[in-house]
Amino acid sequence: MVFEVEPLLMLSEEQWDKKASDKRIIRHQAKVKSICENAQMIHEVTLKHGSFGKMVAKWPSDEITELWLFLKKHGCRLGGNTGPYSLRQMGIDTFILSGDVESYLRSYQIIEGGKDTKRSLKAINQAFAQWQQESGRSLTQISQIIAFSLGDNQV
Repeated sequence: MVFEVEPLLMLSEEQWDKKASDKRIIRHQAKVKSICENAQMIHEVTLKHGSFGKMVAKWPSDEITELWLFLKKHGCRLGGNTGPYSLRQMGIDTFILSGDVESYLRSYQIIEGGKDTKRSLKAINQAFAQWQQESGRSLTQISQIIAFSLGDNQV
């Protein structure tokens, strides 16, 4: 599915309000409005880089958390795991900081403070880059292996 930015940028405030009350979609004003704001962000990135996809594709994989921070800063409602999940949906190899992954990182003292601080994200990024180099596995696979190895993962 293609995210068509231009038609979204032409919608009026009243049209966005109407979408926010449409029973067929999520009726959450802030979430619906974030579509408009993210369309604008994608448009601005496209003007600067040729396309949003090109910018994301050229982003160094060993700096994936910097891309997360870009999405959080320039996008709307793309903080936490929403940005990484969005990147995965785009086919970008990234890890997810689930509760189990965070617990693993803390148990091995890779992070100590908040998981979303620049210091922690840098340490997490370095750890995943090292594991990727050592194992030859994708960031997604490494993240899933850690998540499936801890916590309540019973069938």
